[in-house]
Amino acid sequence: MTRSTSSTTLTESDICIVGNGAIAKTAALGFSRAGHSVTLLVPPAAPAPAPDAVDTWDARVYALNHTAHTLLASLKVWDALDQSRIAPVDTMVVNGDGAQPGDLAFDAFGAHVAALAWIVEDRNLNQALDAALKFAQNVHVVSGRAVKLDNSESGATVHLDTGPAIRSKLLVGADGGQSWVRGQCDIGIDYRSYHQRAIVTNFSCEKPHHGAAFQWFTGEEGIIALLPLPGQRVSLVWSAPDDLAATIMNESLGELAVRLAVYCEDQLGPLRPLQPESVKAIPLSLIRPHAIVAPAVALIGDAAHVVHPLAGHGMNLGFADVADLLAAVAGREAQRSIGDERVLARYARSRQEDIFLMQLATDGLARLFSVNLEPVRMARNLGLNLLDKFPMLKRRLMSHAMGK
Repeated sequence: MTRSTSSTTLTESDICIVGNGAIAKTAALGFSRAGHSVTLLVPPAAPAPAPDAVDTWDARVYALNHTAHTLLASLKVWDALDQSRIAPVDTMVVNGDGAQPGDLAFDAFGAHVAALAWIVEDRNLNQALDAALKFAQNVHVVSGRAVKLDNSESGATVHLDTGPAIRSKLLVGADGGQSWVRGQCDIGIDYRSYHQRAIVTNFSCEKPHHGAAFQWFTGEEGIIALLPLPGQRVSLVWSAPDDLAATIMNESLGELAVRLAVYCEDQLGPLRPLQPESVKAIPLSLIRPHAIVAPAVALIGDAAHVVHPLAGHGMNLGFADVADLLAAVAGREAQRSIGDERVLARYARSRQEDIFLMQLATDGLARLFSVNLEPVRMARNLGLNLLDKFPMLKRRLMSHAMGK
């Protein structure tokens, strides 16, 4: 891998990837391993934050499924992760709300797999990807700010604010939910705010979690998930209505632990904030782009879809995007360019069903469990209980969620 700041020269490569997150880095590594020259355009470097102490835990974690695991393993990244900081999910327990809450449980044994998912910190994942990219011979990292995109069937040219340009046969937009690439391609979106914020932080728990992930659909207070971390630690993702989120963010983490005790004390015992106290609140929305391809352009990750985090699959959709785009490019006919219209159409078709089903499921559940009428509450809890009694249907749901 080579790294440079922007200059007055024109950079040419097979593929240009815009973005600096885990999905962008994975795509760069995947195309590099496939023998393509790659330019990774990242934002100008910000001042480096002070390094975290070794024993701190990242507030941002991902529940990576089997699709993500397989892709990262094929790129020699999975084994480079700090395995001591990864927690396998052996069981998933979903709880309804109300006086007679429904419940639903999934387990790895019933799915005939070693784990339903793996909880991985954002820092652990990005450090492993950065290390792998250092040894990628045909990845050129350019630090700069894109200001204009010219794209056509023959390729794409990204112009930077300092004058130079990056020309490629295929431009990959991996630049997040507010994607600059998507906007430059005039791809419209359907947008809706959930009027919720995802509150994320970590706790230690008095009782062992035994690899279980817990989720509570609480109705008025939103959706609470506690995910296992190594040892007797858990990671919180609380999708809370805006007003409640503002209240929680003005309280101490000790007070947040008291709020959570109502739901989890029987299973996990008292919670205690991990030090240093760290908590984030992330606005939640649904973003549906009207297309995920344009001439010589493909969108991946949050640039291609933003979903509610209640299922924990936003990052997994992004890894599946990378896998399918790599497959579409690798499977093209010899006479077709990397950015050929038919190649990109195959990528778009391959992603259509997976993205649609995940958006439908997460949006539908978020809407359903935000209704606080008692008849609706009774019906959804009944649905959870009934689903728990149909092993074949549960296995199909688990298989789709695991990416198998």
